[in-house]
Amino acid sequence: MTVRAIISSMCRELGIPCYGYAGVSRWKEPLFEPWVPEAFFPDSVFPEARTAIVIGLPVHLPAVESAPSIWYREEYTTVNGLIDQYTWRLASVLNDHGFPSVSIPRDGYGSIRVLQNHPRAFFSHRHAAVLAGLGTFGRNNMVLTEKWGPRVRFGTVLTSASVPSNPLIAESLCTRCNACVRACPVQALSKEDYPDSLTNKKACADRSATLNDEFRSPCGICIQVCPVGADRKLYAHTDIRMYEDENRWMRYHTAWDHVRSYGCLRPENSDGT
Repeated sequence: MTVRAIISSMCRELGIPCYGYAGVSRWKEPLFEPWVPEAFFPDSVFPEARTAIVIGLPVHLPAVESAPSIWYREEYTTVNGLIDQYTWRLASVLNDHGFPSVSIPRDGYGSIRVLQNHPRAFFSHRHAAVLAGLGTFGRNNMVLTEKWGPRVRFGTVLTSASVPSNPLIAESLCTRCNACVRACPVQALSKEDYPDSLTNKKACADRSATLNDEFRSPCGICIQVCPVGADRKLYAHTDIRMYEDENRWMRYHTAWDHVRSYGCLRPENSDGT
């Protein structure tokens, strides 16, 4: 049984809708500059690595639309936990088949306070996802996918097995609408394509720290307003003006404000942000 067959079978069994493969040699051929430093390459983290297997799980759009809120916080936590469980199980099964493998934790930092001082994890799942052909970077610095836009979380298994890489997505999925730039509460984004639009990570982390103290982190605004993703058609939320026009979409704003009013220490702001 091939590694691809093992992974495909397990992903079907576990209900993992998004997965891909990237040979470690892809890290040695930068897609843009600045690129991932060599110390963060898969075979620098796990010298036996030959392939990165990347999985993705979506965060449902209505939960994201309530952000920042306890609803989004809980779903985000649930998805992260599932990713860590699934990547561990995938790595363990590959080990049982004789392929030394390890899973990389979804969030490689101890707390938001750590991010405020040193805003980088020891491995980038975002770059791994792009190199595995699962999406492209947007101006919000998130990986955009065709099905869920940026509303998907990624995890990675590093394995000694050599698996053919998925094709890269050639054209950027970003529409360059700048909705994320306009909506960012701390002006952490700029109107350039990635990587020139690198996030002001300190401003982003500081906001996350405040929201975390209020039990309503992460922020989620930049992925909330992104128009990319077939999930918008599923929920018939393709017009992103709905997030700004409270009068026309009063029913939704009332629902979001209701959610934001409970389960957290929310400041008394009418818009919940």
